[in-house]
Amino acid sequence: MPLGPITNALSVLLGGLLGAIFRNKIPDRLKVNLPLIFGVIAIGMGVLFIGETNQLPPVVLSLVIGSVIGEWFKLEKRIELFVVKMKNLLHKEGSQQELTVSTEFMEKFVGVMILFCVSSTGVIGALNEGMTGDPSILLSKSFLDFFTAAIFATTLGYMVSMIAIPQIMVLLGLFYSANLLLPFVNAELIGNFSAAGGIILLATGFRITGIKFFPIANMLPALIIVMPISYLWISFF
Repeated sequence: MPLGPITNALSVLLGGLLGAIFRNKIPDRLKVNLPLIFGVIAIGMGVLFIGETNQLPPVVLSLVIGSVIGEWFKLEKRIELFVVKMKNLLHKEGSQQELTVSTEFMEKFVGVMILFCVSSTGVIGALNEGMTGDPSILLSKSFLDFFTAAIFATTLGYMVSMIAIPQIMVLLGLFYSANLLLPFVNAELIGNFSAAGGIILLATGFRITGIKFFPIANMLPALIIVMPISYLWISFF
């Protein structure tokens, strides 16, 4: 049973719902300051994962090629359009007002969605549980995700809880594909994968804290190609 993915998705769903319901009871200073703290945590986790790299060149190459692919397919824009449509379904008050609100929260919302769905901790946790049966990484992540979802839902609303849907799809996909990947994965490939995810997580933290906007959704293809590129790099160099 995929205990970790289910628990992690439920933590985001429940945290988002409770945050949206009790948004008026949470002090404004917490609504402002805690997202900054979560952003700093993401930055720290990103730095930690970057340190796990074994070969930096394939990581850099993967991020460059992956970002080009993401920009080519306009992944960030496609996600934004999807979020706008979903938010308009939840708020039927007039399309122009809905579009304006969506534009205001889009930057943080996409960052939070990436943080929940494809952070290195979540990906590695799902793969680890699928290979070993140990859900401890995802269970630990669930505590942080619960409070993160609750706080962001105080400003972003019920849409935060809906992130649980793509999140569990991603985590379950990784969980069930872990046994297929196991014969081809070694410590070096996992280290390079963690480093690529760490850089994306670092960019996510910068985006959440408002330090610098990064089109992090466009960087996601790097997570798909970093292991094949690392394998080729190790084989030939």
